[in-house]
Amino acid sequence: MAGSLIKIDEEIVTSAVASVTLGTSNWDSSYDVYMVKFNKVLPDTDGAYLNVRFTKTSDNSVDSSANYDRAVKLLKANTSFSNTTSTNATAFFLDYMGTAGNEQNNGILYLFNFNNASEYSFLTCETTERSNSGDLRSYTGGGVLTVAQATNGISFFPDSGNFDNGTFTLYGLKK
Repeated sequence: MAGSLIKIDEEIVTSAVASVTLGTSNWDSSYDVYMVKFNKVLPDTDGAYLNVRFTKTSDNSVDSSANYDRAVKLLKANTSFSNTTSTNATAFFLDYMGTAGNEQNNGILYLFNFNNASEYSFLTCETTERSNSGDLRSYTGGGVLTVAQATNGISFFPDSGNFDNGTFTLYGLKK
């Protein structure tokens, strides 16, 4: 796999920002599949949700429509596993975030159909975290934006407050 990941965009957060968007003006449409890596993500508000939206190629804006569907398996170290789903949401919810130094979110997302205006854009996710309650958790699953449009990026944001820390990187997967 060495040499298969081509870095397209990266944002490193070291002080308060409301959101992080990768792609848009830096988008490279020559890939079929993209990978997004995020690690050491910390909010300034304990218990905030980590959310994701896609950006529209037509105008580089974030798509905030109520057309995001997801289904994931939540793996928990402190209790039994569970399934969680949502339909017609305004974003993909990835998990709760905590503010303590060891309560960080990490994950890998794969993005599909982003350059095809005739198909839905979707993602798969694999996340690990120490949640705002200090528990080890992981999400694995996926989601879809049920709008046939070309998309050219991804935006991360907490549902309240700001990000205080984190590294967000977008890669194209070389064929």
